[in-house]
Amino acid sequence: MKTSILVVEDDKAIKNFISTALDANSYNCLTAENGKQAILTTTSKRPDIIILDLGLPDIDGVEIVKKVRSWSICPIIVVSARSEDKDKIEALDAGADDYLTKPFSVDELLARIRVAIRKMNYDSKSNKETNIFVNGDLKIDYSAGCVFLNDEEVHLTPIEYRLLSVLAKNVGKVLTHSYILKETWGQSYENEVSSLRVFMATLRKKIEKDTNDPVYIQTHIGVGYRMIRVQEDRE
Repeated sequence: MKTSILVVEDDKAIKNFISTALDANSYNCLTAENGKQAILTTTSKRPDIIILDLGLPDIDGVEIVKKVRSWSICPIIVVSARSEDKDKIEALDAGADDYLTKPFSVDELLARIRVAIRKMNYDSKSNKETNIFVNGDLKIDYSAGCVFLNDEEVHLTPIEYRLLSVLAKNVGKVLTHSYILKETWGQSYENEVSSLRVFMATLRKKIEKDTNDPVYIQTHIGVGYRMIRVQEDRE
């Protein structure tokens, strides 16, 4: 199956330049001209890689990185005319995987894409045995992005799913508020602890039988949260 790549670029000449290069190298190319189209295409088509310009007409590219990172780990390669270090740092801290400054050569772009594909293949191979997480009656199918409780699917929002995944991948460990915020939103939001509590409360309502006596998610007041290993705690 061809690797699908979404090109988010409002400059038609550059968009066509990149699209032509991708088509010539047997990639399945998708395009978007603004931020809204980019988010819609990302959620509906689930591209393997995103090539993203930061200077879009409606939404700044950094904000798109943050939005995508709230629910997806697909590689994001930024291509931008912004060459200042602070711009690169902001995009990478938001969750971008790579940063290419305009103008760039086709060969360099293709090389960055190959690096992203190698990383995806490595991560897929490394996680082959851990695609399914089971803890008591709770099951997470990472490959499908689905959560089940007592074999019935639980419908979570992207942020709720991300929160649950972060806790599950660190089961038994106490995670600080700042760590959870960074892993969920792509960077640290020191003033968003109250928002985290709201999302955690809605998540608990969906997976806990009794939110006053939680089985899966334990609160450590003033510190953070922990995913309880149900079998171990019951023993």
